[in-house]
Amino acid sequence: MNLTDPVADFLTRIRNAMRSRHQKMDVPASNLKIEIARILKEEGYISNYKAVEEEGHRILRVYLKYSAEGESAILDLKRISKPGSRVYIGRDEIRRVQGGLGISILTTPKGVMTGRTARKENVGGEVLAHVW
Repeated sequence: MNLTDPVADFLTRIRNAMRSRHQKMDVPASNLKIEIARILKEEGYISNYKAVEEEGHRILRVYLKYSAEGESAILDLKRISKPGSRVYIGRDEIRRVQGGLGISILTTPKGVMTGRTARKENVGGEVLAHVW
């Protein structure tokens, strides 16, 4: 399967799995998706992730996180930069998401990181997504 926007597909699969109350989900793995999953785990939006090899293909298995009441840890995800419309921001233009309750995920020259970390590192980059 040839996808034009694998990051949007990854975010949509997370959104659909959360709304269906799945405990885990699988997506085709890539280094960028693994880095996004690492950030989501560090920020407490997913419980865990791991890259596994099944039938000769790399798969990223994401374990979703819910509260005791069954509320999803992720309320919503939004893809910002798209293949047809890339969104780049400088270090001074990084804004808070949902008044500081969410995170922005950026690709920078220093790697994939949150907006908060990019401000500390004093770098800008491409805004991949907002998560809250």
